[in-house]
Amino acid sequence: MGKRIIVQARGKGSMTYRVRKKAYIYRIKYPKNLEGEGVVFKLINSQAHSYPVAKIKYSEGTFYIPAFKGMNEGQKINFNTKEIKDGNIVRLENVPIKTKIYNIESRPFDGGKFIRSGGNSAVVNRIFGENIMILMPSKKEKKFNKNCRATIGEIAGQGRLDKPFLKAGKKHHLVKSKNKLWPRTSAVKMNVIDHPFGSGRGKNPKPKIAKRNAPAGARVGLIRPDRTGRRKK
Repeated sequence: MGKRIIVQARGKGSMTYRVRKKAYIYRIKYPKNLEGEGVVFKLINSQAHSYPVAKIKYSEGTFYIPAFKGMNEGQKINFNTKEIKDGNIVRLENVPIKTKIYNIESRPFDGGKFIRSGGNSAVVNRIFGENIMILMPSKKEKKFNKNCRATIGEIAGQGRLDKPFLKAGKKHHLVKSKNKLWPRTSAVKMNVIDHPFGSGRGKNPKPKIAKRNAPAGARVGLIRPDRTGRRKK
């Protein structure tokens, strides 16, 4: 008799594959009512994030954002201003072209959704009517509302992957803190009951794109890819 494949077991959310809530105690989000200026109260090392977390204190309370490269405790940060300076939280309509930004809101006042991993930043590419076109790290353009907010600068933590893992134990502890699946077994090396790509006699290649109406156990490989087929030269 077969058993649940890892994809199904992780999706179900058993205690084996459940995230540690204590690691995610810092909620990264802009407050809706953000005016005046704030101070970097503390820089925090968070196990759940790939960057230092900055605790910002302002007139109405505190909030947490990703720290930018070169941030210091006690530094002042302005909100709702047109001043382009690292750390300032500015509306996209006020950001000049070719400026590096991060923690961009998907829609106005949702708190920030895009560009939130260590060492990353996006660039304001062009203005298209009421929308701002942003060049993402993937080199693709994405359209944003001009009233969405973003932080000026580049997220701290760049180069964290430059040093290789010399011992398996080091990687074990890092991955365990984020509750990621590791070590990961290649699907074609599994038995046929363990994965749809299993039973690799000669490792025959299987289709990598899951069907839209496939059941949970068969939704493996590329799920909803951006495009399919050969790319025209």
